[in-house]
Amino acid sequence: MTHTPAKMREIAPLRTPSDLGEEATRDIAAALTTLLADVFALYLKTKNFHWHMSGPHFRDYHLMLDDQGEQLFAMTDDIAERARKVGGTTLRSIGQIHRLQRIADNDADFVTAQDMLAELAQDNQQLTAFLRATHAVCDEYNDVATASVIENWIDQTERRTWFLYEATRSNH
Repeated sequence: MTHTPAKMREIAPLRTPSDLGEEATRDIAAALTTLLADVFALYLKTKNFHWHMSGPHFRDYHLMLDDQGEQLFAMTDDIAERARKVGGTTLRSIGQIHRLQRIADNDADFVTAQDMLAELAQDNQQLTAFLRATHAVCDEYNDVATASVIENWIDQTERRTWFLYEATRSNH
């Protein structure tokens, strides 16, 4: 059996067949890839705050952020696979995430528990807006399958925002 050197092999394009059309594939996959970068950024920030949580409500906040991190991570594969299912490609590296993400990192040495929760509430609100914008792209091309899963992610993201917001309210 002989092997053809990699540079001599013809590379097949990663184009999954889709009835959406080339323009739809390009726009939807790009929107999903940017959304995926945001979800990874929010996932890592949520885990960062989970790992560095302190204070009197440590256990409750630590567990809540762990649950939220799991939910965000679960979204990542679905988002990437939607981009592939419509005929596009998606993220390939941490560097690409950094270039595309719109959710800001937080590299501070110390953040109070209340500031962590408030920042994550804002970030989840921002993610909801990004999800709605991606939904609009899907609507433009009648991609009902992607729009449908985005609707579930919007509901999950609004729930995270609600929990984070309520955890920052004072009892006065």
